[in-house]
Amino acid sequence: MSRWKRFRSEGVSYPIFGIGWYAVLCAASSHLSATRFLLSLIAMAYVLHQIDAFTDTPFGGNPAAVCLLPAFPEDTWMQQVAGEMNLSETAFLVAHNAPTSEAPAYHLRWFTPTTEVDLCGHATLASAHWLYAGGTVAADATVTFHTASGVLEARYADEMIWLDFPAEPPHAVNPPDGLLEALGTPAAVTIARNRMDYLVQLETAAAVRALTPDLTRLSTIDTRGVIVTAPSDDSAYDVVSRFFAPRVGVPEDPVTGSAHCALAPYWHRVLGRDELTGYQASARGGVVRMQHTNDRVQLGGQAVAVLKATLLV
Repeated sequence: MSRWKRFRSEGVSYPIFGIGWYAVLCAASSHLSATRFLLSLIAMAYVLHQIDAFTDTPFGGNPAAVCLLPAFPEDTWMQQVAGEMNLSETAFLVAHNAPTSEAPAYHLRWFTPTTEVDLCGHATLASAHWLYAGGTVAADATVTFHTASGVLEARYADEMIWLDFPAEPPHAVNPPDGLLEALGTPAAVTIARNRMDYLVQLETAAAVRALTPDLTRLSTIDTRGVIVTAPSDDSAYDVVSRFFAPRVGVPEDPVTGSAHCALAPYWHRVLGRDELTGYQASARGGVVRMQHTNDRVQLGGQAVAVLKATLLV
């Protein structure tokens, strides 16, 4: 079965009709009051899809929840939903124009269990997967997302989804007090920072995998997160990494698309290559393809839908 046919077979449906017209007819035929019937329709609008991103295997990669809304509600409600899901990120989408448009566009926001963030790769990939897999947008359409980090795009090609993201190159800095101690490493090859995260290069991939950071101490560092990386010791990949963000409620992120917005330009400078493959060495693991061009990074990955649930509140 081709990957696109498998997408179609996952049964992902447009959230506003998440329970289906059968449920609507049943509700109508049960002589509910007008108010109760309208409330049942509203409840059907809030369907959550959990999608494992940057993997082709269920229960691998990084899970994200995706929820399409008619309009953005209060931030408090979205934060509570993200806390209830307790995933690295929950993505909320609102259509900017008709999904059947030749240029479909959505407003997109991301929430960790504790805060809203400006950029998230895996939840964007999950959102794009849901749109393509359910047939909400055409396979050959480029999807535009309006976000806090500007306009992002997604397209389906080469058996995966490619995200057009801003490059976030890190620049060498002196380490803040306590950073290396919190990571549990005595030294680093390089310490750099961009507007979101610190990047710490270690000597070997084995050192990256062996890290057992003090997350409480790491949460005191004034940064969204810390990327730890090294050259890969596996010929299938060019670089390995891990990402820790306890300050924003994510102790260790399984696979972090936005971190690769820093890894791509960083390793481009080190290795002199525009195309790279990264492996994020978390317990779940995941693969991110990277193409670096000037001030943009193309992030390629696969995704698998694993859960569909209706939000009742």
